[in-house]
Amino acid sequence: MKLATFMASDGPRIGVALPETGRLLDIRAAAEAAGEMRADYLSMLALLDGGEAALDAVRRLSERAADPGLTHDLAAARLLAPLPEPRQMRDGMSFETHIRQSGSGKGRALAAARARGDAAEEAEIMARELPELPEIYRQLPIYYFTNRLAVCGPEDVVTWPRYSKVMDYELEFGIVTGKKGKNIKAENARDHIVGYTIFNDFSARDQQMQEMQGRLGPSKGKSFENSNALGPWIVTKDEIPDPYSLGMTARINGKTVVKNTSRDMLFSFEEILAHVSQDEWIHPGEFFGSGTVGNGCGLENGWFLSDGAVIELEVEKIGVLRNQIRTAKD
Repeated sequence: MKLATFMASDGPRIGVALPETGRLLDIRAAAEAAGEMRADYLSMLALLDGGEAALDAVRRLSERAADPGLTHDLAAARLLAPLPEPRQMRDGMSFETHIRQSGSGKGRALAAARARGDAAEEAEIMARELPELPEIYRQLPIYYFTNRLAVCGPEDVVTWPRYSKVMDYELEFGIVTGKKGKNIKAENARDHIVGYTIFNDFSARDQQMQEMQGRLGPSKGKSFENSNALGPWIVTKDEIPDPYSLGMTARINGKTVVKNTSRDMLFSFEEILAHVSQDEWIHPGEFFGSGTVGNGCGLENGWFLSDGAVIELEVEKIGVLRNQIRTAKD
């Protein structure tokens, strides 16, 4: 299933997106029509709290998707972030290429070379040898907490903060949890995963580079209104049996700036859950990001954002997450 949150006339509702038919099933309407309305259907968090029993009930309701009175035109629906307010958000550093490149200054040098139209310098920058991966990244999953109250969804406008001039994106995907657990074993961790969604970790790079000199953060470099984009929906894990071989693409104003795959994560989501849950409870409705795929941001590839830019992140078997950038006006 593709679990979505959308705006109805009476406020946010949850639904099942059906891209193959271009429809969006309204779960509350379907439940009321079947005489099966329950509190689990009031929000995505409530649904996840309901566990497998609630998800199975939604699957049964999905059989009513042929009833036009219970569905909406998917293209016309106002989709919100599928999980508008996650209980917690963590983002990792899981792709070796990104870790090695992001601190090298390669992307900034590429951007400058392109601005000068110097193709020879651009080729020289691309050929530079990268630094070695610090060993700590192989020893344990590295992650940080991000702002769960600064979440936006597909088609939302991200207004860039006034304190930043270097506007960047990060091509990621992640998991949503659906089962409480502590001291989870990696071999059992998939039981705690409901599904997968796309994540754009918008980054004010100039601010981030400044504050990270204090060896703590990131903070305002990644925390501003709508800085965490999720969507377009949560694809349940039964539809993605292998999340570690998905094509991942980023486009700016229709131009492809990176193509890569989800292969070669230093630690799987299952291993990340096992690490994080050591003597700590994981709850339904938490989000864990993969970290940026190699070359998946302007800091690595030199393609940054500008006022009015449309950034699209596409992940195979999940969909497309599209946002527009606006600079703040005084």
